Amino acid sequence: MLWDEALSLRLLALTTILRTVGSHERTALLNRWHSFLLCLVVFVPHVYAQEFSEAIEDNSFLIEEAYNQEDRVVQHIFNGYYLSTTKDMSYTFTQEWPMGGQTHQLSYTIAYQTLNGSSSGLGDALINYRYQFWDEKDWCWIAPRLSIILPTGKSEQGLGNGVVGVQTNIAASKRWTNEFISHVNVGATVLPNVAGATISGLSVRRTLSTVSVGTSGIYLASENVNLMLEVLYSYGASITESGSVAFSSGTIVSPGVRYAINIGKLQIVPGIAFPLSFTSTTRDLNIFAYLSFEHPF
Repeated sequence: MLWDEALSLRLLALTTILRTVGSHERTALLNRWHSFLLCLVVFVPHVYAQEFSEAIEDNSFLIEEAYNQEDRVVQHIFNGYYLSTTKDMSYTFTQEWPMGGQTHQLSYTIAYQTLNGSSSGLGDALINYRYQFWDEKDWCWIAPRLSIILPTGKSEQGLGNGVVGVQTNIAASKRWTNEFISHVNVGATVLPNVAGATISGLSVRRTLSTVSVGTSGIYLASENVNLMLEVLYSYGASITESGSVAFSSGTIVSPGVRYAINIGKLQIVPGIAFPLSFTSTTRDLNIFAYLSFEHPF
């Protein structure tokens, strides 16, 4: 049993117990549980320090891994996403740069979209900063990210939101064995004063927010071949025909594979995935393509 699975069972058991005991017993149990968690934070990083063989690490698709770029190593990432139902295509290019070491990383993302063949052009762009909060010396890798969303896409054509927004994400990565790595993401996006219109033509502006939670499991079939399964859940707001804000949710389950090609100090990683997207009313099979180049500078 993995450590996090065992901890989940303990949490479930604790919740059940707390429902059945009185306030004094509950306080005592909580104090003991806080002490237990403190011990985990202090001692687990040292207990789980292990050495593993080399493998592909910073090439996730939908779920963000927690590894910043190494010092003087740059990565160029191309993504393509095809939505089968709407026939929309989305292309992104991201470039990640370390800032004087692995602790600080700056990157940017630009997008190009084709919407059902009716309109196409640049989407909104992102400027990203990531901080390497934990690294290989700790129990897991952790990297919080803060992004500014720039309104470079034409909102009247559905290519962007038309406002400056903020996005944040916390990524955690853990290599459990020589063959298995997992990643966990928790993120949020806020878009203030997004323009919309009611069914009668009245213009409105609303602040829209989205929260997301995701995880992935990576099986290291070999040093250069990885099998992947990513799951992403999002809960976000949109403007309705009445001008109010409504929330809806969606889930993506995405199996995929990636392969590393090493040519000297250049690493090329192509990959492909088949995201299954689920909402309350739709079930769609889509296609995701990935290509990255990583090299020293």
